[in-house]
Amino acid sequence: MIQRIQTIWTFLAVLAAVFLFITGQDVIISESAPVLDGACIILVLIGLLSVFSYKKRKRQILLNNISIIINALLVGVLIYWLLNLSGGIQFPEKGIEPIFPFIAMICLFIANIYIKKDERLVKSVDRLR
Repeated sequence: MIQRIQTIWTFLAVLAAVFLFITGQDVIISESAPVLDGACIILVLIGLLSVFSYKKRKRQILLNNISIIINALLVGVLIYWLLNLSGGIQFPEKGIEPIFPFIAMICLFIANIYIKKDERLVKSVDRLR
């Protein structure tokens, strides 16, 4: 059931990781470029694995929680990088990169809420049998 609402939220989190990968390539990040690229690739793979494991809701919640932790660490790395950039208004490289992992975390939290709701529904139907 790919058309469930939690799948849409998880896919939006995957899109946020893809946008972070694209915008991160435009900006020259000297020390955190491999970290950023690796984290984006891992987030996309975990997100797609979570989307296609719709029959195993507990695995889906676990994968989403791992992705939330990676996104939180990524937000910290990106904010640290932005605070250490020199410049200001004249330095155009300060961008919106930390917003993408933050959006992904919110989408994954909402997806986990709907996955837990489905899990409760399945358990309640099993009790009636």
